[in-house]
Amino acid sequence: MLVHAAVARLNAAYRDAGVALPATETVTSCTAFKTLRGALVIAPPAVQGSRWAKALGPHSDAFASGWMRLRGARRRRGVDRGFVFSDHADWPGLLSAVRETGAQRVIVTHGDEGTLVRYLTELGLQADAFATEYGDETHGGIEDPA
Repeated sequence: MLVHAAVARLNAAYRDAGVALPATETVTSCTAFKTLRGALVIAPPAVQGSRWAKALGPHSDAFASGWMRLRGARRRRGVDRGFVFSDHADWPGLLSAVRETGAQRVIVTHGDEGTLVRYLTELGLQADAFATEYGDETHGGIEDPA
């Protein structure tokens, strides 16, 4: 499995934290470009249509997101394939993460910030919302399906 250098750095951080991941190799470390034929290359969305992606030669691209559940999402994203896969945590998962880390201060970045901030505050934690450039979790008036 081949990865973009940015993905390799994230993988290294996960491995350092004890997360078992399959072996990967960066695309730039491939000894021969023919190794790319038929390979799975994992890269961040920002490389779509870039010189980096064009250097791979003819290829098919895909995008994994909870948004792929919505009709037309693959076409709007401009990819050949769409896989429904979300990295969003559910309510029990969020509360479990807060509890297991022992965090005393939690900063909520997006989603239903007010509800989570209020609940965590009621539990005695210091909780605040932090506005990000991504805004809320709506897409054209449609709630995030994840």
